[in-house]
Amino acid sequence: AGRAGAVSRCRQSRRLRGRGWVEPCQEGWPSESVARRGRAAGTMSRQANRGTESKKMSSELFTLTYGALVTQLCKDYENDEDVNKQLDKMGYNIGVRLIEDFLARSNVGRCHDFRETADVIAKVAFKMYLGITPSITNWSPAGDEFSLILENNPLVDFVELPDNHSSLIYSNLLCGVLRGALEMVQMAVEAKFVQDTLKGDGVTEIRMRFIRRIEDNLPAGEE
Repeated sequence: AGRAGAVSRCRQSRRLRGRGWVEPCQEGWPSESVARRGRAAGTMSRQANRGTESKKMSSELFTLTYGALVTQLCKDYENDEDVNKQLDKMGYNIGVRLIEDFLARSNVGRCHDFRETADVIAKVAFKMYLGITPSITNWSPAGDEFSLILENNPLVDFVELPDNHSSLIYSNLLCGVLRGALEMVQMAVEAKFVQDTLKGDGVTEIRMRFIRRIEDNLPAGEE
């Protein structure tokens, strides 16, 4: 009888709602408004899960695509040194174009020194595009060199170097990207891998060195 009464009150609640009334159902049965909130929460939860899964799938797809690229380069070139150069060159071209997207999305202002540049690279750029935040260590006394330590390098997921490619710098694309992007903001740098987990090191380390500030080349007669 109690359950039947609850159902009757629920039906009555739906009729009253059409007249401007909102009355919760009793006996532990959720009202329609509660049910709607539950459905909405469930939808939001599913959407959030799909978003997380989508990001994971995109990351894995990028990793696998990059692996296919490196594999093809190894087939096209006779030695690892040539592959390393091609990866750096391709990364440079990406960095030259990527900097505009980065500046538009990050709203980062002009860096006043190399230390600020390092913070932006590690805490904003790597986080934005690779989902990781490298640590910044081993500054030189002059403040013109530092190391980026990658505890986790997404590019090397599922990767193991064959013995006949011991000289391959698998993630060398990253060095090219850094070099190209910084050149577009008038900063010439050197970037190179000095440690690599693919080669048995405990971490992946990219060493960056400031070379010079690039001045705008104005046409003759203009200042």
